[in-house]
Amino acid sequence: MTRAGTLLRACAVLALCGTAALGQGVDLAFGGIAHDSSQPVEITADSLSVDQTAQTAIFEGNVVVGQGTLRLGAARIDVRYSAESSTGQIERLEASGTVTLTNGAEAAEATRAVYTVADGSVVMEGDVLLTQGQNAISGERLRIDLDAGRAVMEGRVRTIFQPGTTE
Repeated sequence: MTRAGTLLRACAVLALCGTAALGQGVDLAFGGIAHDSSQPVEITADSLSVDQTAQTAIFEGNVVVGQGTLRLGAARIDVRYSAESSTGQIERLEASGTVTLTNGAEAAEATRAVYTVADGSVVMEGDVLLTQGQNAISGERLRIDLDAGRAVMEGRVRTIFQPGTTE
């Protein structure tokens, strides 16, 4: 589903159920599936340019990064390698353009994201939208600790919950 479609669906849910909560920051769970940041990282893209002296690689065009169940997609991802590693160990990935992060049934979208592989942290910024099943939450910054399965949404947070059905 496109970002516009997701936003329209979230607005429709808000209009129908009227259960929006507004605040400055929300602590929430992320990644019901355990994530292991030591797993191999696979990257596909339309093009790649490498600067060995700067220890960087730039992937552009339909970039998809996979690590276990985690998927990160963007128009461009800059990869920074550890200066202390002779094996080309990835230190961090900086994604820009329309960025999508998925882990299991959860998905987050933003304009940019930084994934620091060693500590399993992702910071997403710029019109962030997180969907968890039928629920949606938006804000300006989402900080995710993949190893702990926790996240914090910041910056004029808006939450939409789909009421459950009772039988």
